[in-house]
Amino acid sequence: MQKKQQYNANKLQKRLRRFVGSAIADFNMIEAGDRVMVCLSGGKDSYALLDILRNLQAHAPLEFELIAVNLDQKQPGFPEQVLPEYLTRIGMPFRIVEQDTYSVVKRVIAEGKTTCSLCSRLRRGVLYRVAGELGATKIALGHHRDDILETLFLNMFYGGKLKAMPPKLVSDDGQHIVIRPLAYCKEKDLAAYAAVADFPIIPCNLCGSQPNLQRQVIKEMMQQWDKKFPGRLETMFRSLQNVQLSHLADTSRYDFKNLKVQDRPFENGDIAFDDETFEPNIEELLQTDAEETAEIGNQYLASER
Repeated sequence: MQKKQQYNANKLQKRLRRFVGSAIADFNMIEAGDRVMVCLSGGKDSYALLDILRNLQAHAPLEFELIAVNLDQKQPGFPEQVLPEYLTRIGMPFRIVEQDTYSVVKRVIAEGKTTCSLCSRLRRGVLYRVAGELGATKIALGHHRDDILETLFLNMFYGGKLKAMPPKLVSDDGQHIVIRPLAYCKEKDLAAYAAVADFPIIPCNLCGSQPNLQRQVIKEMMQQWDKKFPGRLETMFRSLQNVQLSHLADTSRYDFKNLKVQDRPFENGDIAFDDETFEPNIEELLQTDAEETAEIGNQYLASER
């Protein structure tokens, strides 16, 4: 790798580490003494998650454990040797869990129907069980910023809910804390990082043959927005961190019925007659990172030719 390529790759790594560190701090994701179970699928995002967490672990002021866990769902053609070989090579404690959820999904879901929902539920149940067996205090998943925004739009467009993917949550049974340390990371940054790091990527053949997935439609819509309007995704993600319930319409979350006039200024009151102000140069501010990421990817591809 040439000096300029190495320089850009280091900048990308530092940026991702900064984003992950900020997310961990903002949501108190990892505490001293935690045993963090990192769910490793073999995709670019979970590889990057594990790699960045290992790097942070080596430099963090607090001590915590990491253990990688992969669920072998017995998909036909799954290269079962890839992850054990990789994890052994980097000296990472791991556990491979074998459970044939693939056959269950194929048996229950009719041909041509979306498999993701059932597959996800089955996988989640197995991972919760394994976390208990390992004594894991946190379960780390590789969902990134774009996943969170895609989920927001899926719920809005198809579910009639204003709901996304939280960076930190408690499981339904109340027994586990799930964290998403990549919550601030862009997918295209993670893709560029995975290319530079040359992770042994394993494709998911179970859902890869479903071109009409609603999530895929949303993903393509967001990619078009990002290309045509740089900075729009960043602005949308910031909106998830700046929620004003008084300006939505959920009567179960905000007491609209009992609103009364008062003799003092009303916090977050109506500004219907005021002009909204926005940051005019956000696209310019964010374009630099996008160009750097694209350059890293192009340089890597050029070096491989």
